[in-house]
Amino acid sequence: MKFGKEFAVQMVQEWQEAYMDYIKLKSMLKDILIYFKQQNQPQSTMAAAATTTGKMKRRASLYRAFSGLTNRYKPVSSTKSHEDEVILVQEGGVEGLYQTMFLRSGEEGGEFELLFFRRLDDEFNKVLRFYKKKIEEVTVEADELSKQMNALIALRIKVDNPVVGGADMVHLSDHDISSHSSSVAHPIHGAKHGRTPMDAIQELEMNSEGISGEEMKKADNKHFRPAPLKVLDHVKINVELETPISILRSVIKSSKSDLSFGRQELRTAEEKISQAFVEFHRKLRLLKSYCFLNQLAFSKIMKKYDKVTTRNASRTYMQMVDKSYLGSSVEVTKLLEKVEETYVKHFANGNHRKGMKSLRPRAKKERHRITFLYGFFSGCSIALIVAIIVSIHARNILKSQGRERYMVNIFPLYSLFGYIVLHMLMCAGNIYFWKRYRINFPFIFGFKQGTELGYREVLLLSSGLSLLALAGVISHLDMDLDPRTNSFRTLTELIPMFLLIVVLSITFCPLNIIYRSSRFFLIRCAFHCVCAPLYKVTLPDFFLADQLTSQVQAIRCLEFYICYYGWGNFRERSNTCGESEVYNVLYIVVAIIPYWIRFLQCVRRLLEEKDTAHGLNGLKCLSTIVAVVTRAIYQHQVEKTTTWLVLAAATSGIATMASLYWDIVRDWGLLNRNSTNPWLRDKLALPHKGVYYAAMVLNCVLRLAWMQQVLGIQTVPFLHKNALVAVVASLEIVRRGIWNFFRLENEHLNNVGKYRAFKSVPLPFYYDYNGDKNI
Repeated sequence: MKFGKEFAVQMVQEWQEAYMDYIKLKSMLKDILIYFKQQNQPQSTMAAAATTTGKMKRRASLYRAFSGLTNRYKPVSSTKSHEDEVILVQEGGVEGLYQTMFLRSGEEGGEFELLFFRRLDDEFNKVLRFYKKKIEEVTVEADELSKQMNALIALRIKVDNPVVGGADMVHLSDHDISSHSSSVAHPIHGAKHGRTPMDAIQELEMNSEGISGEEMKKADNKHFRPAPLKVLDHVKINVELETPISILRSVIKSSKSDLSFGRQELRTAEEKISQAFVEFHRKLRLLKSYCFLNQLAFSKIMKKYDKVTTRNASRTYMQMVDKSYLGSSVEVTKLLEKVEETYVKHFANGNHRKGMKSLRPRAKKERHRITFLYGFFSGCSIALIVAIIVSIHARNILKSQGRERYMVNIFPLYSLFGYIVLHMLMCAGNIYFWKRYRINFPFIFGFKQGTELGYREVLLLSSGLSLLALAGVISHLDMDLDPRTNSFRTLTELIPMFLLIVVLSITFCPLNIIYRSSRFFLIRCAFHCVCAPLYKVTLPDFFLADQLTSQVQAIRCLEFYICYYGWGNFRERSNTCGESEVYNVLYIVVAIIPYWIRFLQCVRRLLEEKDTAHGLNGLKCLSTIVAVVTRAIYQHQVEKTTTWLVLAAATSGIATMASLYWDIVRDWGLLNRNSTNPWLRDKLALPHKGVYYAAMVLNCVLRLAWMQQVLGIQTVPFLHKNALVAVVASLEIVRRGIWNFFRLENEHLNNVGKYRAFKSVPLPFYYDYNGDKNI
C-alpha cells in the first residue's frame, strides 16, 4: 500500500483537516516534475504544453513576488554557507511560526519550488498549532483527573475505614498531610517546579497502601503527599439522573449531591473515573499517533522532493521538524506512562495485564467461520425461497379457495420476520458503506471499543432469522389450503409463535452468547425510548426511535399476534380481530407510539438545549401523528366519506412535506444553495455527487408511497391487500436504510468540522471553590 493511502487510513477521521495535506503537496511535486520534463523536450512539444503550465507559472510568480521571505527571523538551521545548501528554515513571530527560505529561487523552475515550500510551511504550522492546542487541552484534563483521583482516594478511605469522631483526621495530621492539600488538589501548579500535571496522581497512590513513618518522611522529601480526608468537606458528587425514579425524586426533593458519602456513591465514582481514564488514555494514544504520522508524512514528502529535484533539502528540513515542539515534546509520553501506572494500581488491583486490556482493547479479528455461516444460511434461504415459489406455482395456490384465509391469518405472522430481516439487511449495508467511506459510526453511537458489530455479523443474524422464518413458511404451504379441510395440525399453526419466542429469548438472554453487549445496548436504548422523556436523549436513543417510526407495520403485527393467539381460533385458522373495536383503536395507537416517543424526545432536548430546532422537529412529529390518525380512521370506515378522504390527504400531504424538508435539509444537510457543491453541502463523504441527487429523489418517491393507501388505489390487482401493505411497509424500511447512511454521514462531518473525536465523560466529583480557596 502506498504511503498516501496508508496515511489516510491511519489518521483520526475527525481530525483529518488538521493533518498535513500530503495529497496536495504530492500533486505540487508532480507539477514540478512535469515542468522539468517539459524543459528537456523539443520546442514543439513545449509550445503545446505552454497553455497547461501558464496558470501554474502565474501563481508561482505571485508567491515569489510576495513571499515575504526576509532575513528578519532567526534561522533554526545552520547559518554556515555551503555550495549545496538549498533551504534555510526560520522561526519567528508572535506564535513561533516557521518559514523556509528557498535559496535557489533564481534558477529555472525555482518559482514552482518556492510555491511548494510556502505550502509546506503552511501545512507544518497548521499541524504545530493544532498539536499545541491539543496538548493544552490534555494538560487541563490531566489536572482535573488528578483532583478527581484525590477525592476518590479520600472517599475510599472514608468508606472502607470508617472511624468514630475525628480519629481518622488525627491519624492523618500526625504525618502533616492536611497542610499540603493545596499541592495535591492543584497538581497543575506543581508543574512549575518540574512536575507534570499527572505527578499528583502518583502522590495519591501512597494513600491506598500501608506506609510506615520512615517511608512517609521519604515521600515528603520527594513532594509526594497522600490525599487528606478534609478534601471531602469541599467536594460534592455530581449525581447524573439516570433512572426515571431518580428524575421523579429530583422533581420533589432537592439534589442528591449534598447527601453523605456512602458505598453506592463510591461505586458510582469509581465507574465514572475509570471510564474517564480509559477515554483519556485513548485520546493520548491518538494524539501520539497524530504526532508520529505527521512527522512521517513530512519526512516522506521531503524525500520525494529530493528525488524529483535531485537536491538535498530533506535533511535540513527534518532537523527543524525534530527540534520543533512537534518532534521534541514528551508531554504525551509522560502522561501515558502516568495514566497506565495509575489505572493499573487503582482500577486493576495491580494486575498489569488486566489493566492494559481495558486501556488498550485489541482490535476485533475477522473470523472466517462467520463468513462461512452467513454464506451457508443465505444459500439455504435462497433455496427455500425458490422452493416456496415452485410450490406456489405447481399447486396453483394463488387461485386456491384457501388463499384468502392464509393471507388474512398466517401472512401477517410471518411478515413480522420479513420486516426485521429487511431492516437488518439495510443495517448491514449501512455498516459496510460507513466503513468503506471511513465514517466513524462506533464513536457516534458510543459503542465500547471493539464491541460494535460489523456487517458480517449483522448478515449472519439476518440470514439465520430468515432461514428459520422461511422454514416455517414452507411448512405451512405443505398443508392443504383448501377450505374443505376441516382439521389443521396445531403444532404447525404454532410455528410463528415459537419463532417469536425464540427471537425474544435470544434478545433478552443474559448469557454471554450471540453478541450480548450489542443486544443489551439495543435493549437499553429501547428502554430509554419507552421511558421518554425521563432519560437524557442521546443520539442512539433518537436514532432508534426514528427506526421505530419505519417499523409501524411490524408493531401492528405484534398486536395481531396477541389477538390471533389470545382471542382468535388459531386451530381453525380464523380470527375476528378486525371486528373488535378495541383492536381497531389499538391499531391506530400502536402507529402513533413511535412518533409520540420522538415528540417527547424533542421536548426534552428543547428544554435542555434551548434550541428551537428541536421544537420544530416536535411539531413535525405532531403533524405526522395527526396524519396517521386521520389516515387510519379513513381506512377503517365501512362507507368511506369524501370529508375524511380530504382530511387524510391534506394532513398526510402536510406531514410529508415537513418530513421531506427535515430529511433532506436538516438531517442530511443537503439543498444548501450557497454550497461549493450545487444544492448539496460543502463536505461530502462520497466521491460521486450524483448519488446524493438520486438519494433525494428516491426519498421523495418513497415518502409518497402512502398515497396508494390513502386514495385507495389498487395499483397491483393480483396482490392481496395484506401483501400490498407489506410491500409499502418494505419500501419505507428501504427508505429508512438510505436515510440512515446520509444521516450518520452528516453527523460525522459535523464532528470533523468541530474536531470532536472523543466522548465527553461526566466526572463524579465537583469541587466547591467558593467554600475553600485551597481546594
